[in-house]
Amino acid sequence: MEAFVLRSARQLAADAQRRILREGDTAVDCTLGNGHDTCYLASLVGETGRVIGFDLQPDAVARTEERLREAGLLERCELRCAGHERIAEFVTRPVRCIVFNLGWLPGGDKSVTTLWPTTRRAVTDALSLLAPMGLLTLCAYPGHAAGEEELRGLRELLASLRPQDFNVLHQRFLNAGPGAPECFLVQRQA
Repeated sequence: MEAFVLRSARQLAADAQRRILREGDTAVDCTLGNGHDTCYLASLVGETGRVIGFDLQPDAVARTEERLREAGLLERCELRCAGHERIAEFVTRPVRCIVFNLGWLPGGDKSVTTLWPTTRRAVTDALSLLAPMGLLTLCAYPGHAAGEEELRGLRELLASLRPQDFNVLHQRFLNAGPGAPECFLVQRQA
């Protein structure tokens, strides 16, 4: 039996993604970063599935492409050098899982971060793209000014969703200290 270890907001999001994605599904990674989430999603959707990924920074797209190539998963993915607020331009059918890992590119320029105005648009569009019982995972990092604004905005936006349409869970480690990452899980109802 696999041991359950409560570690991080990203671990909670990944566990939920693993539980919902199956062979042949389509997933979207709205923030490519260094490609870890994209590789994970590509492994979950299998050979017949598809992952569509977005990042505004060419370096993030290149890092992700290299990671996918090394893992033998590149053919399952479509990478876009575009901000996540453009998701509705490139994703036109309902998808099973959409992932956001907000903040800055790990190892990159920390002055370049996701920002609430574009994140709000991306999340709103993502909600409309979820298939019935589809899942949206968001990891927010309030340890900097833009991250704090995103967290406040996410709480307000997601709390306003009708419970008849979406179930929304907000997970936070109470003893992790200020600025610790927080996880939101949003599932569209049937």
